[in-house]
Formats: sequence, structure tokens, C-alpha cells
Amino acid sequence: MKRRFIIAGLVLLLPLAAGWWAADQLAHPPRRALQDFHREFLADPAAHGVLLKNFSCTDGTPVLVCEPDPRGALGKRGEIIREQLTKKNLTLQPPAQIVGNLVLVHGRRGRKEDYLLIAERFCAAGFRCILPDLPAHGDHPATTAYYGVMEAPLPALVLHEAAAKFGFDPKPAGIMGLSMGGAVSVRSAVAGDAPWRAAVLVSTFDTLDQVVRHQAAGLAGSWFGPVLHGITGEVYEWQTEMKTTAANSIALVPRLKCPTLIAHGTDDHVIPIECGRRLFAALPANIEKRWVEIPGADHDNVLITDFPIYAEMAEWLLRHVPN
Repeated sequence: MKRRFIIAGLVLLLPLAAGWWAADQLAHPPRRALQDFHREFLADPAAHGVLLKNFSCTDGTPVLVCEPDPRGALGKRGEIIREQLTKKNLTLQPPAQIVGNLVLVHGRRGRKEDYLLIAERFCAAGFRCILPDLPAHGDHPATTAYYGVMEAPLPALVLHEAAAKFGFDPKPAGIMGLSMGGAVSVRSAVAGDAPWRAAVLVSTFDTLDQVVRHQAAGLAGSWFGPVLHGITGEVYEWQTEMKTTAANSIALVPRLKCPTLIAHGTDDHVIPIECGRRLFAALPANIEKRWVEIPGADHDNVLITDFPIYAEMAEWLLRHVPN
């Protein structure tokens, strides 16, 4: 009898412990330290054809500003993307000329330095790139992630404060977000005073709760998955005073007014491609939009397959952001 009670207790405790762990991972993602490739880039940005500046916003957000090398030098990734864009019949400005600004918003467990190699490509296409750390990520002093609900003002804030700090015009501007960063970008873009002329959303969710449900089923199966999903949601709400259902991009995208490209990997196991398809289907009919599937891409390698996704994104942004 005693053994049965112990087993019953473990059966009850295991889902609770797993749900607590999952909720804590959502609310307080483990921060990634700087990687060797970050340090290599930061030590010699000129080798990548860019000039780097850094500062902190008035709210404490750490920011990197990445500009094309004023001498017109290009890194190897810059050379490749300019060749790809030329094959798309785009007329590019000289390498040092800036045609617009981009705010690049990283995903969960990311940091601004993860976007340096992305910025190298976009800078070669003619953009100034602004890379912030999101709250609870990188070197940001805040400790909790809200998946866009609380972070929505941040992209416009870093754009305008970077412009004031370094003396450039914040217009024209576009925004690009990956995964959680896509959800932040959606909320930023539907704001009444949104400065974005175009948006690119990569591997982002329709609703956070749907992703939690999917992940719980994958971890605990069809029987215990719903239990784990429910516990995770309750604990996350207790930790953050926000329901996972509040991070609901699909309810917001019908209000988007700027041209929007949505890209998703066909083999994404974190945020299934169906989430991206539903998000795209909810876009308003009166804006220019494009859906891009990245063959064979999972969530973590969606930007590093053989598919020329950078050329697709850069072409979209070049056609819609500059004056």
C-alpha cells in the first residue's frame, strides 16, 4: 500500500515539476553567453564590411548599430548577397551608401550578437542595422520574457534613440523578427505610430499558447500533454501575471498596414509550419504580402540552409523600405 502511495505521488509530482520547469524556461530563458564567432566579428568588424557602434537606451536596452563600411569594403557574405540580388535584377547602390534602416529582433534565447552575420548581409544590401537585446536576453537588465506583449514599444524606441545618438534620419525603416522576435515585430508594426515601411517575420508563432500546447504534447504525449500544457500555463501566469493566450499574433496581423513577408521552415519542430501558414492567411487582403517556405529547415537552422533566404528577405526590404 505504501509503495502505491509513493507511486501515485510521483505520478502527480512529475507533471507539476515538468510544468514548473517549462514555465520558468518560458518566463526566464537561460541567457546565452557570447560565442566565439561573436567575439571574432566584434574584434574585426571591418573584415565583414561593417562599422559597429554600441550604446544603451534610456530604458537600459543594450544596442548594436551596424553600418556599411564607409570605404565600401565587403565581407564574403556581403559579396554573395549582392551577387544574388543583382541576379534578381535589382539595381544596387554603391556598397557604402545607406538606403534605409532595419531593426533586427532576435528570438528566444538569442542575443543581439546572433544577428551580426545577418546584419553583414543586410548592410551589404544598403541598410543600417540596429540590433537590440530583448528583455531577459543577452545583456538586457530585465529578467522576464513576455513574447511581445510588453516588449512591443522596444523596436521603435531603439530606432529613434539610435538615430538621436548617432545623428541619422530614422526614416525610412523596416523591421525583421525571428520566432519570438517575430511576435515582438508584429506588435510593434500594428502600433498607431509604427515607423515600419515593411516587415519580415521568420518562423514565428500564431499564438504562444498553441506552441506551448504543441511542445507539451511532444514531451508528454497525448495523455499527459494536456496536463503539462495546463500546468505550464498556470505557472507562467503566476510568474508573469500574463496568460500565454495573451501573446496572440494572429489576432493582431489583420491590422498590419505595411508590406509583410512571412517565411517558415517546412520541418520546424518548435513552431510548426502550420502556425506560419495560419498567420499568413490572417494578413489583410489590402497589403502586399508574400509567403516563403524554406525546404527542409527546422527552427534552429532556418537561416543557415542552402535556400537563399537572405536574398529573398533583402529583395523584399529593398523593394519596400527605401524612399
